[in-house]
Amino acid sequence: MDFALALDSHSPVPYYQQIYEALRQAILAGRLSAQQRLPSTRALASSLGVSRATVTQSYDQLLSEGYLQTVVGSGTYVCDQLPDDLLHTPGLEVASALPSPPVSLSVYGRRLVDFADRPTPEPDAPISFRYGRPALDQFPLALWRQLLSRHCRQGDWLDYATDPMGYWPLRCAIAAHLSQARAVHCQPDHILITNGTQQALDLATRVLVSAGDAIALEEPSYLSARSVFTSQGAILHPVPVDESGLNVDALTQLTAPIRLVYVTPSHQFPTGAVLSLPRRLALLAWAQQRGSLIFEDDYDSEYRYTGRPIPALQGLGNGQSVLYVGTFSKVLFPSLRVGYMVLPSALVPVFRRAKWLSDRQVPGLEQAVLADFIAAGHLERHIRRMRSIYDQRRQALVTALTQHFGDRVTILGENAGLHVMVRFQTQIPDADLIAKAAQVGVGLISASPQYLGPSPGHEFIFSYTELDESAIVVGVKRLTALGL
Repeated sequence: MDFALALDSHSPVPYYQQIYEALRQAILAGRLSAQQRLPSTRALASSLGVSRATVTQSYDQLLSEGYLQTVVGSGTYVCDQLPDDLLHTPGLEVASALPSPPVSLSVYGRRLVDFADRPTPEPDAPISFRYGRPALDQFPLALWRQLLSRHCRQGDWLDYATDPMGYWPLRCAIAAHLSQARAVHCQPDHILITNGTQQALDLATRVLVSAGDAIALEEPSYLSARSVFTSQGAILHPVPVDESGLNVDALTQLTAPIRLVYVTPSHQFPTGAVLSLPRRLALLAWAQQRGSLIFEDDYDSEYRYTGRPIPALQGLGNGQSVLYVGTFSKVLFPSLRVGYMVLPSALVPVFRRAKWLSDRQVPGLEQAVLADFIAAGHLERHIRRMRSIYDQRRQALVTALTQHFGDRVTILGENAGLHVMVRFQTQIPDADLIAKAAQVGVGLISASPQYLGPSPGHEFIFSYTELDESAIVVGVKRLTALGL
């Protein structure tokens, strides 16, 4: 060859890649001209002191990319026309210079372009009261790894699932768990495994709600749920929330034909209010009379710290007016992405088809491991353990807020769930408070984005799950410097 090819034995780049790059650059620079014959793989390997397989791998890559060609009985040659030359042909250059025609979007796509709701930015601070994550350092990872390893060896999860509703043993385990822990009326064949609550919301909206249909939801309410409903063109009707949860009397005053009601009765998001038993019964009676459906988002009902837990809304009726939805993201870990819907029997066939069209199935390996985790009692033990840990952290937060701010703070929803809502008596705008808190190393999240209408302001979501007691106390103490 007419150029030197040297290999660097200290480079992390493997030899075959070094040879490939050297030959490619020599071809592009013209040091190896078109139709020039290259040494045989045996000859080049001998001169470089490497194996013939290494050189063959380099040649094969250049052949596949169009830099080299082989002539049977003659050898390997540089191609007449290189792939790089094709990028600079006159026709392509003119075409690339022309503006691309605008892409036509569907009605749904146009709604997403004009979407007003945006995810609430998470605070980046050493002590962050951000919401949505359990104490990941407390998860029994060794146990999970053991169960995972067992199923990895078996390999029975590699094929497509036969039922888009989900892995049957997992559905059986969830049905048994919900019947005992939440008094939910369900059979395994009524349970649909989803990729978390968000997919459940999306499926329910696409199956049940048409553009222009009316949806009632709590005010304030879970922003992501509101976003799904809006993206489908639903008309939203906010219903006020007080210390007893959704105001059912206000709901009954709505004149629009409500197709779906979205509620978080066990620990209202974000206020933390628990829907009282009389209101639960009234809501069920209203839904049955009106022919409306209730979407019960039971996102963190596993954690209640005082008093007896109130049964799930679904368990108080005949189960035909309620879509009951739960998730393991906050009980176990977010990346698991396994949730579930308990469906009225009449809706099972259509939801099965919708799930099949959406994504066929939730990953089988995770479902199999989770089924064993629940069936063996590990989930129940983990919840009991975490309830004790979270209760200590909850008490630390409530005590610290009360000690440092006294009657200048109101704490809502402190008896259940994984967060409280804190209302400060202050005139400082939320954005300024968040910025000042960040300066002292504390991350805050305003509750204002959860309101569909005007927000009263000065309300913040405080989660205590990720922080130990000492960090919680330090974080609250730092807030005293903000002039609240």
